Amino acid sequence: MGAAGIEYIQGALKRPKKENGHKHGNYLVMTHCSAASTNPNCQRIYSFAADRYERSTVPQAKELAARARFASVAAAVKARSKDLMQQATDIADFLAQKDTATGKKTMRAYLWKVCGDAYDAALAGA
Repeated sequence: MGAAGIEYIQGALKRPKKENGHKHGNYLVMTHCSAASTNPNCQRIYSFAADRYERSTVPQAKELAARARFASVAAAVKARSKDLMQQATDIADFLAQKDTATGKKTMRAYLWKVCGDAYDAALAGA
């Protein structure tokens, strides 16, 4: 057992602070080796520059389309889950497909499938 009952630390200890559009500081990350080893030094600490996790390339059209689809389907799922007029039909349809081989097991997953299929159909029809 280590100091104050802490055996090991793993993860980000410090992240850069963003102020006025730019970052101050750096990342400080600790890792713990969980594989069996005879080396007593199983804790490692790394320091990375503030821009370590910045994207180096411009998003491609395929990625932008996936982002747009996700945002649109997420908004549709949120709206549909709160629509009381649609709820009874959705519950009945969900229960009918739930125990099939390819059925969705949660209501949220079912709504994502329904709204995603509707988005894809609207996109294909446009």
